[in-house]
Amino acid sequence: MLRIRHEVNGGPEVLFAEEVDRPEAGAGEVLIRVEAVGVTLPTVRKVREGNGPVSFGGEVAGEVVATGAGVTGFAVGDRVTGLCFADAYAEFAVLNAAHTSRIPQDATAVDAVALVRSGLVARGAYEAARVEPGESVLVTAAASAVGTLALQFAKADGAARVVAAVSGADKADFVRGLGADEVILYEDEDWGAPYDVILDGVGGDLLGPAVRALATGGRLVAFSSGGGTVEAYELLVRGASMIGFQMRAIALGKPELYDRWLRELWQLRDAGTLRTAVHEEIPLAEAARAHTVIEQRRNLGKVVLIP
Repeated sequence: MLRIRHEVNGGPEVLFAEEVDRPEAGAGEVLIRVEAVGVTLPTVRKVREGNGPVSFGGEVAGEVVATGAGVTGFAVGDRVTGLCFADAYAEFAVLNAAHTSRIPQDATAVDAVALVRSGLVARGAYEAARVEPGESVLVTAAASAVGTLALQFAKADGAARVVAAVSGADKADFVRGLGADEVILYEDEDWGAPYDVILDGVGGDLLGPAVRALATGGRLVAFSSGGGTVEAYELLVRGASMIGFQMRAIALGKPELYDRWLRELWQLRDAGTLRTAVHEEIPLAEAARAHTVIEQRRNLGKVVLIP
């Protein structure tokens, strides 16, 4: 099978394709023929900034071709999606059955990778903020796969003011089409503050201005892999709080909540409340181009690899 990996850290140019034997499903696992792979900013960052080669993880979707010992909930031929923790950029991938779910009949594999992980993160971050009716919400990385869904959650939940923060003015019409009442650029001196809630998918140097844009008693939910430092005094003078959110913690620690959110995502999609946005479907062998799109912040929605 074809697999993408890297041996040194660097930009997209360090990625290369190779032919390897397909993996086997172990106990509690399913093996799928991959039809779509979601590309995420954390993976792109690990390639450039990590401490050596990493095995690409990510959300994948496809058809079950084999099941391991002890798997009773899935059978060969089922269409499923889930998180793959190793060798996701490949024609076949192994998933833990406990973190795998079926794809509805009327949805495609691309629909699944654009909705499920990004939607769970967006939903979880929004829930962590405990948004009250009539509050204002700012979403950074608003044109990303997670950001596009977070905007829609805020709009559907009745936030009084939903503002999208993006890297360039060329993304303004796109995020407005997903429900943003206003659009700001990261470089703007005036962020239109204050905000009751900020959902931050960028981190790094953006954390400082984001915290300063919080209203009294405001909450900032950080869910990016970008790290960053916040001065405690900036929170203190606003009576504000900062909350970290990671979907993996929910999947492992609160599986019933994870399953409920998953069901609700598909229901909201079917009702037309949530719309996924796919920037481009790119052949697996051109994974370097997909990473370039993410690094250059060109994507409007999800970037998907197609084996």
